[in-house]
Amino acid sequence: MVVAEIKALAFINNNQATPSQNQDSTRTGVIFGLAAYLTWGSFPVFFKALEGAAPLEIVCHRIVWSVVFLLVLVTSRHQLGQVMMAMRNRQNLLTLCGSTLLIATNWLVFIYAVQHGEVLQSSLGYFITPLISVLLGYIFLRERLNRWQQLSTLLALLGVLNLTFHHSQLPWIALVLATSFGLYGLLRKIAQVEAMVGLTIETLLLGPIALGYLVYLSMQQESVFLMGSLRLDLLLPLSGVVTAIPLILFVVAARRLQLTTIGFLQYITPSLHFILAVWLYNEPFSLGHLISFLLIWAGLGVYSSDALWKNRAAWRKRRSGQID
Repeated sequence: MVVAEIKALAFINNNQATPSQNQDSTRTGVIFGLAAYLTWGSFPVFFKALEGAAPLEIVCHRIVWSVVFLLVLVTSRHQLGQVMMAMRNRQNLLTLCGSTLLIATNWLVFIYAVQHGEVLQSSLGYFITPLISVLLGYIFLRERLNRWQQLSTLLALLGVLNLTFHHSQLPWIALVLATSFGLYGLLRKIAQVEAMVGLTIETLLLGPIALGYLVYLSMQQESVFLMGSLRLDLLLPLSGVVTAIPLILFVVAARRLQLTTIGFLQYITPSLHFILAVWLYNEPFSLGHLISFLLIWAGLGVYSSDALWKNRAAWRKRRSGQID
C-alpha cells in the first residue's frame, strides 16, 4: 500500500525522458502501476488466508521476512552502501524511526481489520488517505488549501461523522489507517530517502524486536509457525515477499508516470477492498455506509478534478514557455 510524497520524489528525480521515449515509458509505467495497486488491492485475500495466526505474530513475520528479502534486493542492486549511509545520518535515522512506528501500526491495524471482518473500514481508510495528506500538509508544512481542497476535506469529514452517527461508533480503524499512512508519507518526505532503501532501514530497525517476539512465542509454545499447519508455514515467510514486490513495481511506475496518473491509479486499491468487503466477504453495508462513501467519493472527485486542472494548467504553461 503505498505514499504521495514518495511518488513525488520518484517522479521529480526521473522525469528526464526524451519525447521519443515518453510513449513507451508511459505504457510501461501504467502496466507496473496497475500491477502494484492490484497487488495491494488483493492484500485482504492474502491476509485472510493467514487466519489462525494472531495479527501481531503476522506483522512480526512480515517484518522479519521483509528484512531478508529486501537485504537480498538492495545487495543485488548495489544499494547496501546507500542503506549504510542513510543510517549514519542522524536526522534521517530519527525520522525513519518515526516512520517505522507508523508503518508498523498501519500494518498491524490493517491485518486486525482483515481478520475481524472490517475490510470495508480499510477501504474507507485508504479512500480518505489522500485527503488526510492534504490536511497534514496544511497543519505541518503550512501548505495553503484552496477552496476545492477545503470542500473535499469537508465532504470527507461529513462522511466520517455520518458513519459515526449511524453506527454510534467512531470508525477508528479507517481513521488510524489513513492518519498513520498520511503521517508516514509526511515523514518519508522529510527523510528524502529512496523508497526501497527507506523500507529496508525501517524493517531493519524493527527486525530485532520482531525476531525477539517470534522467539518468545516459540519458547512459550504459542507460535503457529512450524507447528503443523503447512498453509501458515508457507504463507508467513511469503508475507515478506508480498510486502516488497508491489513497492518495487510502484517505484518503476512512479518513475515513468505523471503524478496525476499515479493519483488516479491509487484509488484501485481501496476500490478492490470495497468490492471484496461487500461482495466476497458479505460485510454489512447499510444506507449509512452508502451515504458516507458517497460523501467521501464526492470529496475525492473534487480533489482529483482540482489536481487534474492544476496539472493541465502547469503543462500548458510549460508548453507555452517552450514555444516562446
